Amino acid sequence: MCIHCVRVCFFLSITVGLCSAFPVGAESFSITLDTVVEHDDGAFVWFHPRVTAIPGAGKEGAPAVLMTLQKHLQVSDFYSGMYALYSEDMGETWTGPEEIPELVWRDGPDDTILAVCDVTPGYHPPTGKVLAIGAQLYYRPGGKLLEGIERSDQTAYAVYDPAARQWSGWKVLEMPALPKFDFSRNACSQWLIEPDGSLLLPLYFGKNAKEDFSVTVARCSFDGETLRYIENGTEMAVPGGRGLCEPSLARYGDRYFLTLRNDEKGYVTSSKDGLHFAAVRPWQFEEGGELGSYNTQQHWLVHTDGLYLTYTRRGADNDHIMRNRAPLFIAEVNRDTLQVMRDTERVLIPERGAALGNFGAAPITQHESWVTVGEGVWNDVMRARGAKGALYVSRVKWTTPNESVFFPAPPK
Repeated sequence: MCIHCVRVCFFLSITVGLCSAFPVGAESFSITLDTVVEHDDGAFVWFHPRVTAIPGAGKEGAPAVLMTLQKHLQVSDFYSGMYALYSEDMGETWTGPEEIPELVWRDGPDDTILAVCDVTPGYHPPTGKVLAIGAQLYYRPGGKLLEGIERSDQTAYAVYDPAARQWSGWKVLEMPALPKFDFSRNACSQWLIEPDGSLLLPLYFGKNAKEDFSVTVARCSFDGETLRYIENGTEMAVPGGRGLCEPSLARYGDRYFLTLRNDEKGYVTSSKDGLHFAAVRPWQFEEGGELGSYNTQQHWLVHTDGLYLTYTRRGADNDHIMRNRAPLFIAEVNRDTLQVMRDTERVLIPERGAALGNFGAAPITQHESWVTVGEGVWNDVMRARGAKGALYVSRVKWTTPNESVFFPAPPK
């Protein structure tokens, strides 16, 4: 099935809620919003769409784009097996969504469902493969999460071979046999590939799901088939609000930046080596005051000329949105103070009643980075405000080439 996306262009030099106007003539990027597909039949909406670029695999030497996504089955945190959308023309047309046979639900013990969700794909240049990394868990029939199975909540990964157009099945990242890693997930996270081909993989972990989680970054190796734990760095924690979870990692220049979720507020920290981090601090605006992003993810976009945070927050005339999870914003980060520069804030995706909290952000070329999200439509109030179950691609089109991103030719 080929999908032709619907494009709506909007260039935001206007204010939205409390979003500051960006000075005319000073834009570092423009924003184009595509609707890839709309689906809201009351049974499911498309959720957790995240993309990666596969260098040289598209038309006329352009990258192919792979998007992983799942059906949200209208029960909290209940997701189908994995689906994929494929584009060879930079998102002008898409093939899919296609269910991935190797990544469907599996049978677990005692009539349970073994599943993987919260997946982020990424291209691994040394091997020419795509790694899709997410969280393994168990459901009872009907969608209730099941706990108590030994090491059931772990990091899972699958490998896609673009040359063969073939997926592996799910595998589990084997962590050290320590109780603190009995629950250990990479979920909804941006992870990095180092120049030597190793991965820096942010994890949230703990003895079980009832205690506050801690966060660390693990260094892992990948040989094209198997992901292996090597070591982990600083173990970060805050009391309350389930601790820290869903961390996302970025590299800008010679520093690494980590953003972290907590029920009450988002946190941020930085590192010189990607493993050993300073104490976490709450996200704030540069002039003072908390950012207001809470109980959801934040993600990074990196450009040669700046480091950008993508997020949702309170205080944008959006109290009617669950957890204020729309609109979706982007703003530049002061890398010295780790604060958001309010006067650079712009809207990536406007709100129309639905939540936009579970999203992805990734570079596609040196000229475009994409932020992807599906509208979380749960009731008729959201529909009355205009939500249609849209799967959005917000294209951040850089004014100058993004030389911080290197897209090598595929290995021969």
